[in-house]
Amino acid sequence: MTRPAAALFDMDGTLVDSTATVERVWTEIATRHGWDPAEVLALSHGVRADDTMRRYLPEAEIPDAVARLQTRELELVEGTVEVAGAREYLDRLSAEGVPWAVVTSAPPTLARARILAAGLELPDVLVSASDVSVGKPDPEGYRQAATRLGVDVSKCVVFEDADAGVRAGLASGATVVVVGSGESEATVGLVRIADYRVLLDGTVPDPFRL
Repeated sequence: MTRPAAALFDMDGTLVDSTATVERVWTEIATRHGWDPAEVLALSHGVRADDTMRRYLPEAEIPDAVARLQTRELELVEGTVEVAGAREYLDRLSAEGVPWAVVTSAPPTLARARILAAGLELPDVLVSASDVSVGKPDPEGYRQAATRLGVDVSKCVVFEDADAGVRAGLASGATVVVVGSGESEATVGLVRIADYRVLLDGTVPDPFRL
């Protein structure tokens, strides 16, 4: 079997664990506005902040609301840690000559801050919320990452944890591996890993070593 051309990673929940921070910030916002925190958290998972805000606020109010949210997230960035085994797995991909990129719904400044706070190296290719015209579940981000790496997206493996991201990866034509325990119609039948330790120790076959 031919080895995939590249690995494309989502960030939050896939490479880094920022769950506590994300839930805290969105809960603060929901409470302040009188929205249902559980509903907001479900809708915001894996998608751009402005796309979530658009469900609740008039268009004119969105830029300021997103700016306040991002400022708060940056204040809490030190609580970010790696998903278990992520750093070692990325190191192994790099050592074996496998190109990889990060495709995230976070803005670029926050994305870089969280990656570094988790002790990971910054990718050569980072596609952030600011780089796409349409966010996940649209496949634009994954297709752009593959193009910037100089590979065919259909020959890439996407690592994702959220339904919106899984759907984006599948729509791009890539193979998708689900990270974590999130389930939806889109995840049915896909390879799933709890974290990267199972790829490192061979418990789950690594798609780049088949």
